[in-house]
Amino acid sequence: MSIWDIFKKIEGERSSLKPQFIIAGLGNPGLTYENTRHNAGFMAVDRILKDTQASGFKLKFKSKCTTAMISGKSCLILKPETFMNNSGEAVEAAMSFYKIPAQNVIVLFDDISLDVGKIRIRRKGSSGGHNGIKSIIDLTGTEDFPRVKIGVGKKPRPDYDLAKWVLSKFSQSESEALSSALDSAAQSVKLILSEKTDEAMNKYN
Repeated sequence: MSIWDIFKKIEGERSSLKPQFIIAGLGNPGLTYENTRHNAGFMAVDRILKDTQASGFKLKFKSKCTTAMISGKSCLILKPETFMNNSGEAVEAAMSFYKIPAQNVIVLFDDISLDVGKIRIRRKGSSGGHNGIKSIIDLTGTEDFPRVKIGVGKKPRPDYDLAKWVLSKFSQSESEALSSALDSAAQSVKLILSEKTDEAMNKYN
């Protein structure tokens, strides 16, 4: 196969599969981290896909990824396999390949400053100390991407180890509130895709 043939194949893949948006849920891969606080982004993505016709995940862009039509928009759904602190490697790779602007990249992730059951939507902003968001900002060179923060609760006491807390699992009593938050996160993404970000913020923040 000539270089030209390879180029045409790559461009053909871009044009035939090009999504309009990226929806990235952040977390850590592997059974060890399932249902932990730090994986709230993964859980939100799963909730978003629940009502779509998306096929199974494939490995691409250092992520488990799939495509889905949501609110009439073609979306690439990402669950980075890079571990949280290197989430930007996956997001930047997908953005660069499909030439998707930051404004069309919606990131869902955990937030320890919010109670379980709460979410907060932002059009853009700093990392707020979240390493996954910091990685995305560092590697894409911009803070201008919308995000949905999912409350996972504050540490039980100030001296409690942060890493231990975010890698802990939700209690049974927290699960119902978390499920409600994941529903809200999924609905907020649909509104953002429909260019109704203000409505989403007014309804869920």
